[in-house]
Amino acid sequence: MKHVLGAVCGASALLLAVPAMAETTLTIATVNNGDMIRMQGLTSEFTKKNPDISVKWVTLEENVLRQRVTTDIATKGGQFDVLTIGTYEVPIWAKKGWLVPLANLGADYDVADLLPRIRDAVSADGKLYAAPFYGESSMVMYRTDLFDKAGLKMPEKPTWDFVIDAAKKLTDKSAGTYGICLRGKAGWGENMAFLSAMANSYGARWFDEKWEPQFNTPEWKTTLTTYVNLMKEAGPPGASSNGFNENLALFNAGKCAMWIDATVAASFVTNPKDSKVADKVGFALAPNTGLGKNANWLWAWNLAIPAGSKKAEAAEKFIAWATSKDYTKLVASKEGWANVPPGTRTSLYKNEDYLKVAPFAKLTLASIDAADPNKPTVKPVPYVGVQYAAIPEFQGIGTQVGQQFSAALAGSMTVDAALTAAQSATEREMKRAGYIK
Repeated sequence: MKHVLGAVCGASALLLAVPAMAETTLTIATVNNGDMIRMQGLTSEFTKKNPDISVKWVTLEENVLRQRVTTDIATKGGQFDVLTIGTYEVPIWAKKGWLVPLANLGADYDVADLLPRIRDAVSADGKLYAAPFYGESSMVMYRTDLFDKAGLKMPEKPTWDFVIDAAKKLTDKSAGTYGICLRGKAGWGENMAFLSAMANSYGARWFDEKWEPQFNTPEWKTTLTTYVNLMKEAGPPGASSNGFNENLALFNAGKCAMWIDATVAASFVTNPKDSKVADKVGFALAPNTGLGKNANWLWAWNLAIPAGSKKAEAAEKFIAWATSKDYTKLVASKEGWANVPPGTRTSLYKNEDYLKVAPFAKLTLASIDAADPNKPTVKPVPYVGVQYAAIPEFQGIGTQVGQQFSAALAGSMTVDAALTAAQSATEREMKRAGYIK
């Protein structure tokens, strides 16, 4: 009997000991982008150091992620302990009291090292409400071999006229090569991120100083007409379904002569493991029309803690690890310096190891510095944000407009009809929200 009791007691002791090893399970919602996939692969390094914390991942496509986390945080659902959110959400959600300020990231975290543009974007009232995992602007990525073959030379600061002309010349549909790949998938953070930035360079804006929508202006008509015509002539088939990931796959397969998109893509298109054209890629600033604005945006994917989380302390530990200088060194040791998350820390752009292997580094920094969320457009505007307007209603409005513009690209709607529909839908929403009478 003693033996049996001893065995039972021993088993009980073991059972009691197991949960102590992983007392806290963090549920983390993230986007299915390459850098986040890489972070998941390295999470065991965090749990080794923190055996009392385990991590459960919920990985979603960008539009779905936004929907899920917005619904969860607005309804205080409490599904997640760490959210991957953008610079758009941070100030709005901080103001609503939906996020926990990050005040305990650790003595060696070095908040002062965060790039000023990015740090400002994730702060409110002088407090950090999210930690940037990677930051980005947008730029032109292009095939140097195809440019050389066609006798073309990409300027460091190209105009739209140059880009359009080059795209047409470099298109060879019979060979499956397209002059340019651009986002067409509907979504405020998909096609509208690109089109809003493009519109800024053409002198357009979402709203005038009185919050009146501006889709009935010549500037927007020029922007959308130029985009639709360019994609018809020089873009890949089915472009209205292509977002960031789809265009990345096309470019890496050698199907695009140019691609204007997030600077974060640079490490993927130059990685021989991922890209067939890794040694044939050049970079330039996003195009302009001579009006003083390039078609580049400003964005960061950030990690934040929802106010409803009961595991804020463990969540902040994870965030501090994933956005630290040490994490950058960890990625460099496993995957090489070219693949570290870019666009968040000043020190990275002074690191010779990084600069040696990242031909895109200086241009990424120049693109981030060139984007000004406080003065995003040629004409004055009442909103903050380069490729979005930082108001709660924008998410719904932007996606609605994105659907109209995606339909124009697909050919199921004319440009004029898409702009008219965008104008009336946006006016209706802005009246409903009380911005205009």
